[in-house]
Amino acid sequence: MNSRERLLTALDHREPDRVPFDLGSTQVTGIHVIAYQRLREHIGLPPVEPQMCDTIQQLALPDEDLIERFGVDVRGLFPLDSHNWRIINVDVGDAWEYTDEWGITHRRLKPDGLYYSIVRSPLEGPSLTLDDIRAHGWPDTGDPRRIAGLHEQATKYRAQGKAVVIKGVLAGIFEMAQRVRGMENCLADMVLNETLACAVFDKMLELKLAFWEMALPRLAGVIDVVSEADDYGTQTSQLISPRMFRKLLKPRLKILFARIKQLAPRARLFFHSCGNVRPLLPDFIELGADILNPVHVRASGMEPAGLKRDFGKDIAFWGGGVDTQEVLPFGTPQQVKDDVKRNVEALAPGGGFVFNTVHNIQADVSPQNIVAMWEAVRASSLLT
Repeated sequence: MNSRERLLTALDHREPDRVPFDLGSTQVTGIHVIAYQRLREHIGLPPVEPQMCDTIQQLALPDEDLIERFGVDVRGLFPLDSHNWRIINVDVGDAWEYTDEWGITHRRLKPDGLYYSIVRSPLEGPSLTLDDIRAHGWPDTGDPRRIAGLHEQATKYRAQGKAVVIKGVLAGIFEMAQRVRGMENCLADMVLNETLACAVFDKMLELKLAFWEMALPRLAGVIDVVSEADDYGTQTSQLISPRMFRKLLKPRLKILFARIKQLAPRARLFFHSCGNVRPLLPDFIELGADILNPVHVRASGMEPAGLKRDFGKDIAFWGGGVDTQEVLPFGTPQQVKDDVKRNVEALAPGGGFVFNTVHNIQADVSPQNIVAMWEAVRASSLLT
């Protein structure tokens, strides 16, 4: 099998020749630039100036030589967005700041801050009105320049036998609303001013649809997976109740997912939501999500064997191959290998599993542990 055949076989819930391996195809399955540079040095690849696919998270786009060395099966398309486009840093003394196309201000501390954090949200004022939402300078998410060159890039990846994933240009409806409104205000609006909260959610949906309705008619023929995301889980529970999710967000996701599937009927829908989302998994499946990312193995309710048993026939799992909170950064190489073996044995039988970490590989992960992870995947019982 080539990489694309391997991925599609797994997503069809059939066992491929080996578990598909992803590193860096999305903004939630990537690697921090510091960890990436250390990994290259450790395995004897020449130093490079990494291309940043996500400046906010400081994620490096893996180079061809590392893709080849690790046998990575999936390549990502990264449209131009606020994480990789028109980033103009301003020196504010102890930090670098930039204000993105949404009006959100991000800050990365000097001298060696690991990523950017939001410090100001454009609609965070307590007296926000519907007119303020309408008058805000929203970005043109349907601008075709956002996907310039991506068809050619996807065609190249296809020629190499790789599977191709495309991400959108804004975070999830719920998450992006928190970014522009401020998390506290957004959550309070959902209880105290539902009309206002829904107006922001509707704007996020509108902007998502504008992007996909521009991008997918041009790219649907050369992609295999469409990536969407929204974070609802915490380590122990959910950010909002399942009842509130079903009332305020699920109807909007239904519109979004249906339109994506209409525009790209052959593509699989990848949906990212961290934390304990077990109570929402039936909803995700009902909405048409083909893939859950990640299996947040350390969160309550997200035990891999139980998820595979209860939902494995209805949804594929992408990620969860190794714990990124404790084992990968702080464990020994042998502990990493043991964790990989345990998770692969739970999630891979019968297909429906793509190997990736629970979330992005962070800067403090040693190259020895990354190599141990990869060796364990290659050595697992389902791999050649």
